[in-house]
Amino acid sequence: MTTRRNFLVLAGAGLTLTACRSRPSSAAFSLQDVLLVETDRGLVRASSSGQQVIGHAATLSHDGRFLYSARSDGLDQIDPVSGAVIRSDSYGGGWQPRAISADGRSCALTPDGVIDTVPPGREWSPILIASPGGPRKFRLPGVIEPDAFTTDASGLFVLEWLPATAPDHYRVRLLDLRSGELHPLNTRDKTAVPPGAEEEMRGEGRQAVLSADGTMLFTLYTHQPGHAHTRDLLSGRPGNAHAFVHVLHLTDRWAYCLDLPHPFGASPPAAHAIAADARHIAVADLGSGKLAYADPSTLTITRVVDAPTAANAFSTQPAASAFLKLTATHAFVGGGDTVTALDRSTDATTASHPLPGPLRGLALTPDGLRLHAATADQVHCLKTPSGTPTGTTPIPKIQALHAAH
Repeated sequence: MTTRRNFLVLAGAGLTLTACRSRPSSAAFSLQDVLLVETDRGLVRASSSGQQVIGHAATLSHDGRFLYSARSDGLDQIDPVSGAVIRSDSYGGGWQPRAISADGRSCALTPDGVIDTVPPGREWSPILIASPGGPRKFRLPGVIEPDAFTTDASGLFVLEWLPATAPDHYRVRLLDLRSGELHPLNTRDKTAVPPGAEEEMRGEGRQAVLSADGTMLFTLYTHQPGHAHTRDLLSGRPGNAHAFVHVLHLTDRWAYCLDLPHPFGASPPAAHAIAADARHIAVADLGSGKLAYADPSTLTITRVVDAPTAANAFSTQPAASAFLKLTATHAFVGGGDTVTALDRSTDATTASHPLPGPLRGLALTPDGLRLHAATADQVHCLKTPSGTPTGTTPIPKIQALHAAH
Protein backbone atom coordinates (compact mmCIF):
# COMPACT_ATOMS: atom_id res chain seq x y z
CA MET A 1 0.00 0.00 0.00
CA THR A 2 1.32 3.44 -0.82
CA THR A 3 0.32 5.15 2.42
CA ARG A 4 1.93 5.61 5.80
CA ARG A 5 0.25 2.32 6.77
CA ASN A 6 2.70 0.53 4.49
CA PHE A 7 3.74 -2.05 7.09
CA LEU A 8 0.18 -3.09 7.92
CA VAL A 9 -1.48 -3.80 4.61
CA LEU A 10 -1.20 -6.63 2.17
CA ALA A 11 -0.94 -4.72 -1.10
CA GLY A 12 2.67 -4.31 -2.20
CA ALA A 13 4.75 -3.08 -5.10
CA GLY A 14 3.78 -4.45 -8.47
CA LEU A 15 0.70 -6.38 -7.36
CA THR A 16 -1.88 -7.44 -9.91
CA LEU A 17 -5.51 -8.26 -9.44
CA THR A 18 -5.10 -11.89 -10.37
CA ALA A 19 -7.36 -13.90 -8.08
CA CYS A 20 -5.26 -16.80 -6.81
CA ARG A 21 -7.36 -17.98 -3.90
CA SER A 22 -7.30 -21.71 -3.40
CA ARG A 23 -8.75 -24.34 -1.15
CA PRO A 24 -6.73 -25.30 1.92
CA SER A 25 -3.93 -27.73 1.11
CA SER A 26 -4.13 -31.25 2.41
CA ALA A 27 -1.12 -30.83 4.71
CA ALA A 28 -2.19 -31.16 8.34
CA PHE A 29 -0.87 -28.89 11.11
CA SER A 30 -1.14 -28.82 14.88
CA LEU A 31 -2.39 -25.23 14.85
CA GLN A 32 -4.94 -24.26 17.48
CA ASP A 33 -5.53 -20.94 15.76
CA VAL A 34 -6.00 -19.41 12.32
CA LEU A 35 -3.04 -17.36 11.09
CA LEU A 36 -2.94 -14.75 8.34
CA VAL A 37 0.54 -14.74 6.88
CA GLU A 38 2.05 -12.78 4.00
CA THR A 39 4.30 -14.89 1.80
CA ASP A 40 5.77 -14.84 -1.69
CA ARG A 41 2.40 -16.29 -2.76
CA GLY A 42 0.55 -13.35 -1.26
CA LEU A 43 -1.72 -13.67 1.76
CA VAL A 44 -2.03 -17.19 3.14
CA ARG A 45 -4.61 -18.34 5.67
CA ALA A 46 -3.12 -21.16 7.75
CA SER A 47 -5.19 -23.40 10.02
CA SER A 48 -5.27 -26.96 11.34
CA SER A 49 -6.71 -28.05 8.00
CA GLY A 50 -3.85 -26.62 5.94
CA GLN A 51 -3.00 -23.50 3.95
CA GLN A 52 -5.41 -21.47 1.85
CA VAL A 53 -3.82 -19.02 -0.56
CA ILE A 54 -5.81 -15.78 -0.71
CA GLY A 55 -3.30 -14.12 -3.02
CA HIS A 56 -1.63 -10.78 -3.56
CA ALA A 57 -4.69 -8.62 -4.22
CA ALA A 58 -5.91 -8.61 -0.62
CA THR A 59 -6.30 -6.08 2.19
CA LEU A 60 -6.77 -6.83 5.86
CA SER A 61 -8.33 -4.39 8.34
CA HIS A 62 -6.07 -2.92 11.03
CA ASP A 63 -7.54 -5.20 13.70
CA GLY A 64 -7.39 -8.27 11.46
CA ARG A 65 -11.14 -8.91 11.68
CA PHE A 66 -12.06 -8.16 8.06
CA LEU A 67 -10.55 -9.20 4.76
CA TYR A 68 -11.23 -8.20 1.16
CA SER A 69 -9.64 -9.66 -1.94
CA ALA A 70 -9.98 -8.59 -5.57
CA ARG A 71 -10.82 -10.98 -8.34
CA SER A 72 -10.66 -10.44 -12.09
CA ASP A 73 -14.22 -9.09 -12.29
CA GLY A 74 -14.89 -7.69 -8.82
CA LEU A 75 -14.35 -8.01 -5.12
CA ASP A 76 -14.85 -10.69 -2.46
CA GLN A 77 -15.19 -10.24 1.28
CA ILE A 78 -13.68 -13.27 3.00
CA ASP A 79 -14.18 -14.42 6.57
CA PRO A 80 -10.60 -14.58 7.94
CA VAL A 81 -11.52 -17.33 10.41
CA SER A 82 -13.35 -19.76 8.12
CA GLY A 83 -11.85 -18.68 4.81
CA ALA A 84 -15.32 -18.61 3.23
CA VAL A 85 -16.48 -15.90 0.83
CA ILE A 86 -19.28 -14.06 2.62
CA ARG A 87 -19.99 -11.34 0.06
CA SER A 88 -19.19 -10.83 -3.61
CA ASP A 89 -19.54 -7.68 -5.68
CA SER A 90 -18.96 -7.24 -9.39
CA TYR A 91 -17.49 -3.89 -10.41
CA GLY A 92 -15.38 -5.00 -13.33
CA GLY A 93 -11.66 -5.56 -13.12
CA GLY A 94 -8.88 -3.13 -12.35
CA TRP A 95 -9.62 -2.25 -8.73
CA GLN A 96 -7.40 -2.94 -5.71
CA PRO A 97 -8.83 -2.99 -2.13
CA ARG A 98 -7.02 -0.47 0.05
CA ALA A 99 -8.94 0.40 3.24
CA ILE A 100 -11.77 -1.23 5.21
CA SER A 101 -14.35 0.40 7.47
CA ALA A 102 -14.61 -0.37 11.20
CA ASP A 103 -17.71 -2.53 10.70
CA GLY A 104 -16.24 -4.31 7.69
CA ARG A 105 -19.13 -3.30 5.44
CA SER A 106 -17.29 -0.75 3.28
CA CYS A 107 -14.07 -0.98 1.33
CA ALA A 108 -12.13 1.72 -0.54
CA LEU A 109 -10.45 0.66 -3.78
CA THR A 110 -8.10 2.26 -6.28
CA PRO A 111 -7.01 1.18 -9.78
CA ASP A 112 -4.46 -1.57 -10.05
CA GLY A 113 -0.99 -1.21 -11.45
CA VAL A 114 2.51 -0.77 -10.12
CA ILE A 115 2.36 0.74 -6.64
CA ASP A 116 5.46 2.60 -5.46
CA THR A 117 6.39 3.81 -2.00
CA VAL A 118 5.81 7.34 -3.29
CA PRO A 119 3.03 7.39 -5.89
CA PRO A 120 3.76 8.88 -9.30
CA GLY A 121 2.43 12.28 -10.20
CA ARG A 122 -0.98 12.41 -11.82
CA GLU A 123 -3.76 14.86 -12.53
CA TRP A 124 -6.68 12.81 -11.17
CA SER A 125 -7.21 9.97 -8.68
CA PRO A 126 -10.19 7.60 -9.01
CA ILE A 127 -11.50 5.96 -5.84
CA LEU A 128 -14.27 3.35 -5.62
CA ILE A 129 -16.24 2.84 -2.41
CA ALA A 130 -17.84 -0.62 -2.23
CA SER A 131 -20.64 -0.98 0.31
CA PRO A 132 -23.94 -2.85 0.71
CA GLY A 133 -25.74 0.25 -0.56
CA GLY A 134 -23.96 -0.01 -3.89
CA PRO A 135 -20.72 1.34 -5.35
CA ARG A 136 -19.75 5.01 -5.48
CA LYS A 137 -16.96 6.34 -7.66
CA PHE A 138 -15.01 9.53 -7.04
CA ARG A 139 -12.60 11.31 -9.35
CA LEU A 140 -10.46 13.56 -7.19
CA PRO A 141 -7.94 16.15 -8.41
CA GLY A 142 -4.28 15.43 -7.71
CA VAL A 143 -2.63 12.42 -6.07
CA ILE A 144 -5.05 11.02 -3.47
CA GLU A 145 -4.56 7.70 -1.63
CA PRO A 146 -7.11 6.08 0.76
CA ASP A 147 -5.98 5.78 4.38
CA ALA A 148 -8.83 4.95 6.82
CA PHE A 149 -12.60 5.31 7.17
CA THR A 150 -14.33 7.39 9.81
CA THR A 151 -16.04 5.17 12.38
CA ASP A 152 -19.46 5.81 10.84
CA ALA A 153 -18.07 5.19 7.32
CA SER A 154 -19.45 8.53 6.09
CA GLY A 155 -15.96 9.85 5.49
CA LEU A 156 -12.63 8.57 4.25
CA PHE A 157 -9.31 9.89 5.50
CA VAL A 158 -6.95 10.19 2.55
CA LEU A 159 -3.36 11.18 1.92
CA GLU A 160 -3.05 14.10 -0.48
CA TRP A 161 0.43 13.89 -2.00
CA LEU A 162 2.08 17.17 -2.97
CA PRO A 163 3.00 18.52 -5.42
CA ALA A 164 0.72 16.53 -7.70
CA THR A 165 3.20 16.64 -10.57
CA ALA A 166 6.12 15.19 -8.55
CA PRO A 167 4.95 14.07 -5.09
CA ASP A 168 7.43 13.99 -2.20
CA HIS A 169 5.28 14.78 0.86
CA TYR A 170 1.63 14.58 1.89
CA ARG A 171 -1.05 15.81 4.24
CA VAL A 172 -4.01 13.94 5.71
CA ARG A 173 -7.42 15.20 4.59
CA LEU A 174 -11.01 14.02 4.91
CA LEU A 175 -13.15 13.03 1.94
CA ASP A 176 -16.85 13.52 2.69
CA LEU A 177 -18.44 10.50 1.03
CA ARG A 178 -21.80 12.25 0.81
CA SER A 179 -20.66 15.46 -0.90
CA GLY A 180 -17.44 14.23 -2.49
CA GLU A 181 -15.55 17.23 -1.07
CA LEU A 182 -12.12 17.20 0.57
CA HIS A 183 -11.68 18.98 3.91
CA PRO A 184 -8.81 19.66 6.33
CA LEU A 185 -8.90 17.85 9.66
CA ASN A 186 -9.84 19.39 13.00
CA THR A 187 -7.40 20.20 15.77
CA ARG A 188 -7.62 18.27 19.04
CA ASP A 189 -10.05 20.87 20.44
CA LYS A 190 -12.33 20.06 17.47
CA THR A 191 -11.81 23.35 15.64
CA ALA A 192 -10.92 23.47 11.96
CA VAL A 193 -7.23 23.74 11.09
CA PRO A 194 -6.68 27.16 9.48
CA PRO A 195 -5.20 27.39 5.98
CA GLY A 196 -1.43 27.01 6.03
CA ALA A 197 -1.37 25.10 9.34
CA GLU A 198 -1.98 21.57 8.06
CA GLU A 199 0.83 19.18 8.90
CA GLU A 200 2.77 17.89 5.93
CA MET A 201 4.77 14.68 6.23
CA ARG A 202 7.52 13.11 4.20
CA GLY A 203 8.16 9.40 4.01
CA GLU A 204 6.04 6.75 5.63
CA GLY A 205 4.86 5.78 9.05
CA ARG A 206 6.66 2.85 10.65
CA GLN A 207 3.58 1.00 11.92
CA ALA A 208 -0.06 1.78 12.74
CA VAL A 209 -2.43 0.26 15.31
CA LEU A 210 -5.99 0.90 16.41
CA SER A 211 -6.94 2.03 19.90
CA ALA A 212 -8.73 -0.54 22.05
CA ASP A 213 -12.12 1.04 21.35
CA GLY A 214 -11.42 1.46 17.64
CA THR A 215 -11.88 5.24 17.67
CA MET A 216 -8.23 6.25 17.14
CA LEU A 217 -5.49 5.18 14.81
CA PHE A 218 -1.95 5.50 16.18
CA THR A 219 0.84 5.71 13.60
CA LEU A 220 4.49 5.70 14.59
CA TYR A 221 6.79 8.11 12.72
CA THR A 222 10.56 8.27 12.95
CA HIS A 223 13.14 10.46 11.22
CA GLN A 224 11.00 13.35 10.05
CA PRO A 225 13.57 16.18 9.61
CA GLY A 226 12.04 19.62 9.57
CA HIS A 227 8.56 18.35 10.44
CA ALA A 228 6.37 20.95 12.14
CA HIS A 229 3.24 19.95 14.03
CA THR A 230 0.03 21.94 13.57
CA ARG A 231 0.46 23.34 17.07
CA ASP A 232 3.95 24.60 16.10
CA LEU A 233 2.67 26.12 12.87
CA LEU A 234 -0.13 27.89 14.75
CA SER A 235 2.23 29.23 17.44
CA GLY A 236 5.09 30.12 15.12
CA ARG A 237 7.54 27.76 16.86
CA PRO A 238 10.12 25.96 14.69
CA GLY A 239 9.45 22.25 14.29
CA ASN A 240 11.94 19.42 13.97
CA ALA A 241 10.22 16.35 15.43
CA HIS A 242 12.46 13.30 15.41
CA ALA A 243 9.91 10.66 16.42
CA PHE A 244 6.24 10.89 17.27
CA VAL A 245 2.92 9.04 17.25
CA HIS A 246 0.40 10.55 14.86
CA VAL A 247 -3.06 10.19 16.45
CA LEU A 248 -6.01 10.22 14.06
CA HIS A 249 -9.40 10.31 15.77
CA LEU A 250 -11.73 8.37 13.50
CA THR A 251 -14.90 9.61 15.23
CA ASP A 252 -14.19 13.26 16.09
CA ARG A 253 -12.01 13.72 12.97
CA TRP A 254 -9.03 15.43 14.53
CA ALA A 255 -5.32 14.74 14.41
CA TYR A 256 -2.63 15.21 17.03
CA CYS A 257 1.07 14.35 17.27
CA LEU A 258 2.42 12.81 20.47
CA ASP A 259 6.16 13.52 20.60
CA LEU A 260 8.48 10.76 21.77
CA PRO A 261 11.51 11.70 23.89
CA HIS A 262 15.13 11.10 22.97
CA PRO A 263 16.52 8.55 22.04
CA PHE A 264 13.41 7.49 20.11
CA GLY A 265 13.98 8.15 16.43
CA ALA A 266 17.78 8.04 16.66
CA SER A 267 17.92 4.33 15.77
CA PRO A 268 16.95 2.94 12.35
CA PRO A 269 13.19 3.10 11.68
CA ALA A 270 12.97 -0.71 11.61
CA ALA A 271 14.20 -0.84 15.21
CA HIS A 272 10.94 0.79 16.36
CA ALA A 273 7.53 -0.78 16.97
CA ILE A 274 4.16 0.31 18.39
CA ALA A 275 1.26 -1.43 20.17
CA ALA A 276 -1.83 -0.23 22.04
CA ASP A 277 -4.55 -1.42 24.39
CA ALA A 278 -7.03 0.25 26.75
CA ARG A 279 -4.29 1.18 29.22
CA HIS A 280 -1.36 2.26 27.10
CA ILE A 281 0.15 3.25 23.81
CA ALA A 282 3.55 1.54 23.88
CA VAL A 283 6.53 2.28 21.63
CA ALA A 284 9.72 0.21 21.62
CA ASP A 285 13.12 1.27 20.32
CA LEU A 286 15.32 -1.82 20.21
CA GLY A 287 18.25 0.17 18.89
CA SER A 288 18.60 2.06 22.16
CA GLY A 289 16.82 -0.48 24.37
CA LYS A 290 13.92 1.70 25.50
CA LEU A 291 10.17 1.22 25.87
CA ALA A 292 7.84 4.21 26.26
CA TYR A 293 4.31 4.04 27.66
CA ALA A 294 1.71 6.75 26.97
CA ASP A 295 -1.82 7.31 28.26
CA PRO A 296 -4.27 6.99 25.32
CA SER A 297 -6.83 9.23 27.03
CA THR A 298 -4.51 12.18 27.81
CA LEU A 299 -1.98 11.48 25.01
CA THR A 300 0.96 12.04 27.34
CA ILE A 301 4.07 9.95 27.98
CA THR A 302 3.76 8.30 31.40
CA ARG A 303 7.10 6.50 31.65
CA VAL A 304 10.13 5.27 29.71
CA VAL A 305 11.76 2.01 30.82
CA ASP A 306 14.62 -0.22 29.74
CA ALA A 307 13.92 -2.85 27.09
CA PRO A 308 16.02 -5.45 25.26
CA THR A 309 18.42 -4.16 22.64
CA ALA A 310 18.95 -5.71 19.24
CA ALA A 311 21.16 -3.04 17.69
CA ASN A 312 23.43 -5.56 15.97
CA ALA A 313 20.49 -7.14 14.16
CA PHE A 314 19.51 -3.83 12.55
CA SER A 315 23.06 -3.03 11.49
CA THR A 316 23.81 -6.47 10.02
CA GLN A 317 20.42 -7.71 8.76
CA PRO A 318 18.80 -5.47 6.12
CA ALA A 319 15.38 -7.10 6.61
CA ALA A 320 15.46 -7.00 10.42
CA SER A 321 12.42 -5.47 12.09
CA ALA A 322 11.11 -4.83 15.61
CA PHE A 323 7.71 -6.01 16.86
CA LEU A 324 5.68 -5.30 19.98
CA LYS A 325 2.53 -6.89 21.43
CA LEU A 326 0.64 -6.24 24.69
CA THR A 327 -1.34 -8.55 26.93
CA ALA A 328 -3.03 -7.52 30.18
CA THR A 329 0.12 -8.32 32.16
CA HIS A 330 3.06 -8.32 29.76
CA ALA A 331 4.73 -6.55 26.87
CA PHE A 332 6.29 -8.89 24.32
CA VAL A 333 9.20 -7.33 22.44
CA GLY A 334 10.63 -9.05 19.38
CA GLY A 335 13.79 -8.18 17.50
CA GLY A 336 16.60 -10.06 15.83
CA ASP A 337 16.09 -13.72 16.73
CA THR A 338 14.60 -13.27 20.22
CA VAL A 339 11.22 -12.61 21.81
CA THR A 340 11.32 -11.12 25.33
CA ALA A 341 8.48 -10.79 27.86
CA LEU A 342 8.43 -7.74 30.17
CA ASP A 343 6.13 -7.52 33.19
CA ARG A 344 4.05 -4.36 32.73
CA SER A 345 3.74 -3.73 36.46
CA THR A 346 7.44 -4.08 37.35
CA ASP A 347 9.08 -3.64 33.90
CA ALA A 348 11.23 -6.68 34.70
CA THR A 349 12.14 -9.29 32.09
CA THR A 350 10.26 -12.49 32.91
CA ALA A 351 11.08 -14.65 29.88
CA SER A 352 13.26 -14.68 26.79
CA HIS A 353 12.76 -17.10 23.91
CA PRO A 354 15.36 -17.55 21.12
CA LEU A 355 14.18 -18.31 17.59
CA PRO A 356 16.00 -20.23 14.84
CA GLY A 357 16.20 -17.14 12.63
CA PRO A 358 15.31 -13.45 12.29
CA LEU A 359 11.80 -12.55 13.38
CA ARG A 360 9.29 -11.73 10.62
CA GLY A 361 6.28 -10.91 12.81
CA LEU A 362 4.33 -11.39 16.04
CA ALA A 363 0.61 -12.08 16.46
CA LEU A 364 -1.39 -12.56 19.66
CA THR A 365 -4.56 -14.60 19.88
CA PRO A 366 -7.61 -12.52 20.92
CA ASP A 367 -7.55 -14.05 24.42
CA GLY A 368 -3.85 -13.26 24.80
CA LEU A 369 -3.00 -16.83 25.77
CA ARG A 370 -0.78 -17.63 22.78
CA LEU A 371 1.82 -15.61 20.92
CA HIS A 372 2.79 -16.63 17.40
CA ALA A 373 6.27 -15.67 16.19
CA ALA A 374 7.17 -16.01 12.50
CA THR A 375 10.60 -16.69 11.04
CA ALA A 376 11.45 -17.23 7.37
CA ASP A 377 9.79 -20.63 6.91
CA GLN A 378 7.78 -21.42 10.03
CA VAL A 379 5.57 -19.95 12.73
CA HIS A 380 6.33 -20.75 16.36
CA CYS A 381 3.55 -20.83 18.96
CA LEU A 382 4.56 -19.64 22.44
CA LYS A 383 2.46 -19.88 25.58
CA THR A 384 2.06 -16.55 27.39
CA PRO A 385 3.48 -15.18 29.52
CA SER A 386 6.06 -17.95 30.02
CA GLY A 387 7.19 -18.10 26.39
CA THR A 388 7.05 -21.89 26.51
CA PRO A 389 7.03 -23.29 22.94
CA THR A 390 3.94 -25.34 22.11
CA GLY A 391 4.56 -26.16 18.45
CA THR A 392 5.66 -24.93 15.03
CA THR A 393 3.87 -24.64 11.70
CA PRO A 394 5.86 -24.80 8.42
CA ILE A 395 4.94 -22.05 5.97
CA PRO A 396 7.44 -21.33 3.19
CA LYS A 397 8.89 -17.89 2.41
CA ILE A 398 7.16 -15.84 5.10
CA GLN A 399 7.36 -12.08 4.69
CA ALA A 400 5.10 -10.96 7.53
CA LEU A 401 2.68 -12.32 10.13
CA HIS A 402 -0.47 -10.19 10.29
CA ALA A 403 -3.02 -11.75 12.65
CA ALA A 404 -4.05 -14.75 14.71
CA HIS A 405 -7.65 -15.81 15.37
